[in-house]
Amino acid sequence: MIKFRNVFFGLVSIAILCLSGCANADVLNPKGMIARDELHLMITALLLMFIIVIPVIIATLVIAFRYRASNTKAKYDPHFTHSVKLEIFWWGIPIVIIAILATITWISTHRLDPYRPIVTGVKPVNIEVVSLEWRWLFIYPDQGIATMNYVEFPANTPISFEITSDAPMNSFIIEQLAGQIYSMAGMRTRLHLIADEPGIYNGRSVSFSGDGFANMTFVAKAVSNDEFNQWVNTAKQSTTPLDWNTYTQLAAPSHDTSVMSFNLTDPDLFNQIIMKYMGPDMKMMPTMHHPELSNMNLATGTPMLQDKHYAYEHHKNHHSMQGEY
Repeated sequence: MIKFRNVFFGLVSIAILCLSGCANADVLNPKGMIARDELHLMITALLLMFIIVIPVIIATLVIAFRYRASNTKAKYDPHFTHSVKLEIFWWGIPIVIIAILATITWISTHRLDPYRPIVTGVKPVNIEVVSLEWRWLFIYPDQGIATMNYVEFPANTPISFEITSDAPMNSFIIEQLAGQIYSMAGMRTRLHLIADEPGIYNGRSVSFSGDGFANMTFVAKAVSNDEFNQWVNTAKQSTTPLDWNTYTQLAAPSHDTSVMSFNLTDPDLFNQIIMKYMGPDMKMMPTMHHPELSNMNLATGTPMLQDKHYAYEHHKNHHSMQGEY
């Protein structure tokens, strides 16, 4: 009995020691509606699983102790093969738990869909994100600015991220605000989040992408509306324009993780980055092969054409051309 007690307390001590490092984990300290709901889902799933796991562990220890070879009081029944009551117990309860867990997961998966906009009555801030080697580029098309390795947005305001990659496949996450979403070359993924309060949050890559992966981090700062507008006005005064030529220099592999600000002079830059992976010179393909598309809006994929039939076919196939995931 003394040995069993020592083993039990030893295992508990090891578990507490292992979990002590989670006290400051960002995922356990949500600061946004999406991250908070995701944490509640994880805790609910964990508690439901404990309903099965904990009794099984206890039963294993009790059976091992009770039916040990030295216990002469335990009943020995070599002919025991089946028990309907036990079968119902150890099959019925797990089935019920799995059914409950599946229902909760199904509902939460649709409710927490990263593509689903957050509706609060406040106009969202649109931010386009490009993962590079090994940096993050943030483009603000409505404000006419861009930043490197730093993103700022107002608190209590829905944020709409459109994400792509101009490098190996990556994964974008701000753990205290929302879950991760992949960034892939030639594709456009989306993520919606909201910060409950002003603060500085850690953003990073969570998908290994090469030599500079470990330092592929960025700062996400939530501020008041006035502070955000003031920051935008300051960023607009940057003397470094961001157009296609400047971008091609930034897209080169680099370990420089310093923060930079740009004056966005090409509002269609994000779409051009996506279209460059659609085939040889696809970035220029609409106007090159179809002069009538010279005023095409790549942001919506809707061409201004006199030929209505061609316009319909182009619009119908737009999502496959853009590679939206």
